[in-house]
Amino acid sequence: MQHNLLLLTLILLGLVAAINCAAVSAAPPEIDFYKLYDNPEAHISIKDRRTTRDRIAAHGYPAEHHHIVTEDGYIVGVFRIPYSHKLQNQDKIRPVVLVQHGLTSCSDAWILQGPDDSLPFLLADAGFDVWLGNGRGNTYSRNHTSRSPQHPYFWRFSWHEIGYFDIAAMIDYALKTNGQGQKAIHYVGHSQGTTVFFALMSLRPEYNAKIKTAHMFAPIAIMTNMENKLVRTVGPYLGHRNEYSLFFADQEFIPSNNFLLSLFSNLCEPDYKLRPVCENVVQKLYSGSRVNMTAMPDGMATHPAGCSTNQMLHYLQEQQSGHFRQYDYGPQKNLEIYQTEVPPDYPVENISSQVHLWYSDNDNMAAVEDVLALSDRLPNMELHHMEDPLWDHGDFALNLEVRKYLNEPVIKIMKKFDQM
Repeated sequence: MQHNLLLLTLILLGLVAAINCAAVSAAPPEIDFYKLYDNPEAHISIKDRRTTRDRIAAHGYPAEHHHIVTEDGYIVGVFRIPYSHKLQNQDKIRPVVLVQHGLTSCSDAWILQGPDDSLPFLLADAGFDVWLGNGRGNTYSRNHTSRSPQHPYFWRFSWHEIGYFDIAAMIDYALKTNGQGQKAIHYVGHSQGTTVFFALMSLRPEYNAKIKTAHMFAPIAIMTNMENKLVRTVGPYLGHRNEYSLFFADQEFIPSNNFLLSLFSNLCEPDYKLRPVCENVVQKLYSGSRVNMTAMPDGMATHPAGCSTNQMLHYLQEQQSGHFRQYDYGPQKNLEIYQTEVPPDYPVENISSQVHLWYSDNDNMAAVEDVLALSDRLPNMELHHMEDPLWDHGDFALNLEVRKYLNEPVIKIMKKFDQM
C-alpha cells in the first residue's frame, strides 16, 4: 500500500513538473474555464438533510411533524405515523404509542431498519397511532419560546428535565391530538429513553394513570455495576461537583454545525454520489458485528443528534454515587433546590404503571445486577431476559433479528393489554 502511494505521488509530481514546463515554453491557450467546469453532472452539491418525516413518507406511510411547547418553554419536535396506509385504518380506534430515543440520538434511530423490521412501522401496521419523541437539545428540538440555543442558559438541563417536562408534554399532546378520547398510552424507551420515564413517573406519579404498558429497552437508572470503560475512566473526574465538571457543564455537547451535519448526511444518504465512501467506513467499523449493515449508513447520516453536557454529567454522577437520584449542583445549591446537601433519590416506588424491563447479559451500559436492583423497587414490573448471550446495548436498536426477539413480543404484549 505504501509503495502504491509513493508511486502515485511521483506520478503526480511528474505531471505537475510537465505542466509547469509546458506553461513556460508555450503561450497560454484561450480557454473558457467557465464553460469547461460549469458541468452540473460534475458537481457534488450539498442537499438538504432529510427529516424523520421524510424518511417515513419515503416508505409510503402518512407522516406528520408536530412542535410541542413544554411547561418551561422548550419546543420539542415530535413525529407521528397516525395510521397505516396498508390497513387504511384512519377511521378506527388506534391505541397511542410514544417511542423515545437514547442519549445523543433522535427519532431517526427508530426507523433506520425500514418497514420490515423497525418498531414504529410494525406498530403502525399493527393498528397503533405511533409518536416518535425528541428530547430537548437534539436535532429536532433546538427551539425555546425565549432562549436561543446559542445562549448557555438554553443548555442548563439534564435528562431530568427531559423526563419531567418533555415526556409529560408529549403524552398529553399525543392523547389530545389522537382525538379518540383515549386516556392512556403505551410507552417504549431505549437507554436514556428509559431513564426519563423513571424520572417522570417517580416525581409526577399522576402520569402513571396515563400509561398502559411501558417497555424499557436496556433500562438505565442504577449504574453501580456499569462496565463501560469510558464511563469508569472519566467518572472520578466528572461525576462529582468540582472544577472539572463545572468546566464541562451547561453547554452543548459537540456544538451543532449545519454544514458538517449536511456533509455527513450527503455522504451517507442512499443514491447520493458519495454513498460508497460512507459504506466503506461502515464496513471497516462494524465488520463482523450483528447490526443491520444496511441501516448503519443512515445511522451515520443522522447521528450524533446533540444533547446537553449536563445529561452526561448526570449519568456520571449516578455511576459514582451508586444512587438513582436527581442532579447534583453542589451542597450550597442543593440546599436551595432540595433542602438537603445531597440530591434526593428518585422514589421509583411511586411507579405504579405496568413496566416491562428488557435486559441482557452483554450490555456494558445496563448491568444485570443494576436492572435487578431496580426491579426490586418497582411495584408492577415484569422482567424479560434476552437469551442471546451476545445481545448488547446497541442490539436493542439495530440487531439483525430485533423484529423477532424484541419488536414482535412487545407488540404482542400491547395488543393483549388493549384486548383486556
